[in-house]
Amino acid sequence: MPRLTAIERERAVGMVQQGASRAAVARMFKCARITVTRLMQRLRQTGSTTDRPRRGRPLVTTPAEDRHIRVLHLRNRTITATETAATALGHRISRQTVYRRLRQHRLM
Repeated sequence: MPRLTAIERERAVGMVQQGASRAAVARMFKCARITVTRLMQRLRQTGSTTDRPRRGRPLVTTPAEDRHIRVLHLRNRTITATETAATALGHRISRQTVYRRLRQHRLM
């Protein structure tokens, strides 16, 4: 199910405030009833129907794994990011991820 646009959220709130049932509003906007319920809860809690900020895609590595990559490169400055990606952790990560972690630690 696609997300409700900002205009649709405002219209849904207006309809509920004017007395329409949440089920009827959900049918009209082709969304789940819980969507309308949560929209009303968010309006009560925050005074707004806007989306909350999100972090984006979760990181592939943990802070401990980031430290491991850093220490590995500090001990052996000639190791390549590709070698690190292949051997450093118990799971596969991309060469680009290793580059990003090294840049975060100002090692590149």
